Amino acid sequence: MTTVSPTPDTTPVATALGTPQVSATHNPPPSMRLRELAFGAAVAGAVRAAARLGVADALGETPASAAELALVVDAEPVPLRRLMRALCCYGIFSETADGTFTHTEMSRLLREDDPNSLRYISLWCTEPWTWEVWPRLDDAVRSGTTVFPETFGKGFFEYLHQDAGESAQVFNRAMTTSSMQSAQDVADLLDLTGVTSVADIGGGQGHVLASLLEKHPSVHGTLLDLPGVVARADARLRDGGKLADRVRIVPGDCREDIPFEVDLYIIKNILEWDDESTRRTLRNVVAAARPGARVVIIENLVDDTPSMRFTTAMDLLLLLNVGGAKHTRESLVGRMSDAGLRVGEVHPVNAYLHAFECTVP
Repeated sequence: MTTVSPTPDTTPVATALGTPQVSATHNPPPSMRLRELAFGAAVAGAVRAAARLGVADALGETPASAAELALVVDAEPVPLRRLMRALCCYGIFSETADGTFTHTEMSRLLREDDPNSLRYISLWCTEPWTWEVWPRLDDAVRSGTTVFPETFGKGFFEYLHQDAGESAQVFNRAMTTSSMQSAQDVADLLDLTGVTSVADIGGGQGHVLASLLEKHPSVHGTLLDLPGVVARADARLRDGGKLADRVRIVPGDCREDIPFEVDLYIIKNILEWDDESTRRTLRNVVAAARPGARVVIIENLVDDTPSMRFTTAMDLLLLLNVGGAKHTRESLVGRMSDAGLRVGEVHPVNAYLHAFECTVP
C-alpha cells in the first residue's frame, strides 16, 4: 500500500471536529470506567476497522492528516478522523496539536510489514462470527458449554471451513503469525543438551520445530499434525528445504495416536479442547514415549501471568466457540499428573506463555 506524502492540510477536515488532545492514560472514576468497558465493542470495532482499512500501512514516518490518509485508504475524511480520534484515546495512533496523526508503538503493530505485526490477530479476534456469539456468553456460562452449534447450526471448525472462507484464511494467517513470533522465544528457552530427536505434537506448520533445528544442527525432528495442516508446513521442513534431511512430517491426530519415540516431545497451545481430548493427547504421549523422555508443554495461563486480560478474554472465547478453556497452573499440572507425567519446573517463555518441563516415568 502507498503511504501518504506530507502536504499542508488546507481542507476544513482537520478542524471540522476540533483537535481534542485526549490522554490515553487518564484515570476515570469507577462509574466512567464501567461505561467505557460497556462500550468495549466500539474499541474492538475501531481496531478492526483500522486493520481492514490499512490505516497503519498508509501512515508513514511523517505526520499526516485524516484527509491525506483518506485518499490512500479510500475512505471519507470526516468519518476517518472520527475513527482516528477514538483510536488515539487508547494509544493506538497519536494526534498532534495541528490535527495530524503519527504512529505509536501499538499502531505500528497493525502494519502488515511489522515483524511483530498483530494485524491478523486483531482481525481474528473480531471476525463477524464473534459478534454473534459474545452476546450469548450468559447462555454459555449457564450451560457450561459452547453456544456455537446452536447459533450457527454446526460446529465451529465445520462452519469456518464450509461457510466462512475469508474467516478461515484470517485464522490461518493469525495462527501462522502467532507461531512464528513465539517460535524463537521457545528455541531460546529450551536446553537441548543430550537431545538428538524432538517432535512437535500438533505443531501446525512447524515453525517451532524449524527454529529448534536451525539452532541445534545435530538434532532431528518430527512434525505431527492433521494432514491438511502439515501439507502447508514451513518451507524449511518440506522436500527441498534446508532442514528437510533432518525432518519427518507425519500426518495424524495426536488425540488418536502418536506413532514414534523421540527424546523430547513439545506440545504447544493445543491443550485447549474439551477435557477428554486433552487427556487422550497426554496419555498418547506417555504411551509412545520411552521412560525418561522429556515432555515440554507450553500454554497460556489464566493465572500467574502478566497478560491476564488477554488470556482470560481468550478463555471466554474458547468457551463460546469450541467449549474449550485456557488453563490455570493447577488445572494443567493436574491433567499432566493424571496422564502419568512427572511435572518439574515451570518457566516463562514470554509475557503470555509458560513452559512446563515434564518427564515420562
